[in-house]
Amino acid sequence: MILAGLVFLTPSAVAVAFAVLIPVAAFVLAERRVSVVRRTLMLQAPRGGVDVAALASLVAVVLLLALAAAQPALSSTESQRVRTDAQVLFVVDVSQSMAAAGRRDGATRLDRARAAAIRLRSLVPGLSSGVATLTDRVLPNLLPVPDAAAFDATVNQTLAINQPPPRELNVRATNFGALSSIPASGYFDDSATHRAVVLLTDGESAFFEPTAVARALGVTPRTNFVAVQFWRRNESVYKASGKPDPNYRSDPASKATLASLAAATHGQAFSEDDLAAAAAALRAHLGSGPTRAMGTTRTTHPLGPYIALLALIPLGLVFTRNLRFKR
Repeated sequence: MILAGLVFLTPSAVAVAFAVLIPVAAFVLAERRVSVVRRTLMLQAPRGGVDVAALASLVAVVLLLALAAAQPALSSTESQRVRTDAQVLFVVDVSQSMAAAGRRDGATRLDRARAAAIRLRSLVPGLSSGVATLTDRVLPNLLPVPDAAAFDATVNQTLAINQPPPRELNVRATNFGALSSIPASGYFDDSATHRAVVLLTDGESAFFEPTAVARALGVTPRTNFVAVQFWRRNESVYKASGKPDPNYRSDPASKATLASLAAATHGQAFSEDDLAAAAAALRAHLGSGPTRAMGTTRTTHPLGPYIALLALIPLGLVFTRNLRFKR
């Protein structure tokens, strides 16, 4: 069910329109009195008098701009239905290698992973989703919730390189073997019989045993696995000086490493450019199930910019009449 209505985000701006209308109204009233006196004395109106059309156009410009400043918006409220038997945990790799980028000021792998997590979450609505970080351990940031705004805020505000840091100082901090701890760590509600882990990583991991992860995720109720890789061949980790960190070497075998993990867990791995396919695979793994109403989602569509553009029409009429008068 969707309820929609018109709201003003800054209604106090409408006072600007009244402040302009008061002197305009006074001017019009004075002109009417002058016209009465002129007719009584049988005097002709002066040439080049008040251009009523131009005045009306200027008033329209001010009114429209004041209305735009009030920020009108169409607000809609939609009741949210959420699966009661399915939950998703987005596990984001925050090791040092996720700071790699194609150039010094380019988007890092972690930047792209953040955006992809939010995009994937929007492609699978109606699912309670949580966030966790991965280095050589998995730690929770947000347990699965139906609130998309809470999920987005957690992704944007809490995910950072080496936050939290790995337990051990190694050349390669990421270890996919840590995923084995998820099923027994209470990330999912007992009612969630359909579970999935979405791993967002560059695929660069220390040695681990894929079959051990598969056994852990295969415990009833099964935890399905989908991975999205953020890796490009010419990326480097840059120091504060802007120079590439000589201690980092990209791993060309990362794609094969991630593919072996996906194969062992009967999951799937995708590139960052194929999020639609990753979302389709996630929906296929979780199937369908019962839902219940759980809160509402409010959406606003600003109208101010369109009204401000509409003010250009009467403004154009003023300039057009002015050019004609000069000619």
